[in-house]
Amino acid sequence: MRVDQENAITADLIAVLVAVSGNRPRTLTVKDGNALPSGPFEADHRSLQSGLRARVERQTGHVLGYIEQLYTFADRDRAGDAQHRVISISYLGLTREGRDAGATSSWRDWYDYFPWEDHRDGRPPFFDDRIAVPLLTWARDGATAGLREERTQRVNISFGLSGLAWHEELVLQRYELLYEAGLVPSTGPASGSAALVPGKSMLADHRRILATGIGRLRAKIKYRPVVFELLAPTFTLLQLQRCVEALAGQRIHKQNFRRLIEQQELVEETGAVTSDTIGRPAKLFRFRQAVLAERVAVGTKIPLARG
Repeated sequence: MRVDQENAITADLIAVLVAVSGNRPRTLTVKDGNALPSGPFEADHRSLQSGLRARVERQTGHVLGYIEQLYTFADRDRAGDAQHRVISISYLGLTREGRDAGATSSWRDWYDYFPWEDHRDGRPPFFDDRIAVPLLTWARDGATAGLREERTQRVNISFGLSGLAWHEELVLQRYELLYEAGLVPSTGPASGSAALVPGKSMLADHRRILATGIGRLRAKIKYRPVVFELLAPTFTLLQLQRCVEALAGQRIHKQNFRRLIEQQELVEETGAVTSDTIGRPAKLFRFRQAVLAERVAVGTKIPLARG
């Protein structure tokens, strides 16, 4: 929608679409991986959601399944033009990569954009030298004692330093700290100090929007069984565990995880076993749909392996 020519306001719809493939969390992108599927809201659609579905299908060839509204981004100068205000209404969608995508879209590992978020094998090798040390140095360079203390506290809490725990859902807070400290660029290729931290950038503020979606999903899998939207109708318990680990960026205590899944009665046996594995066949399970009617809040209650 557009209000006037002098102070134009445009409403865009943007989609953070997530799949898990080969134990990697993936997001659907356009423009050679530099942007998320998006476009202006068209007034002939009866709702924002129907407009988003039509836009994404037309842009990528991908038909959406589960989606929910994520956040509305309306900061001034998001489009790089003070006279043009862009309001983006974002949605989070869960799907499977196997569905066809268009020639102009591609699935990308979300850790290509946020490599510091993958702690499945411990902290990334660059974490201390290229994140922790520069961030704490930046914090100490604050103009006042109060600013130095506030910055140091934010760094320690967000990145799990000084003996504090790593909280996987603080994705946006970590990204914005790195941006504030000049360690990641907002758009375009990294240069100068921005080259310190690896990770692919995106156009406009799409990387920030993707960070928001990752953080939302990481928090949501703890209290809602949305992870099953990313799995095939039948799956092994190991496949379920690897899917959750991919999303959380953390390893899970196998036996504790299986015990909790059993206690919460989230899955049921199908009576079938896998036929394409080496060694002993694994039982196949499916999500127990009745759990949605039985309990308001239910999730995987992830027993993460804290390093």
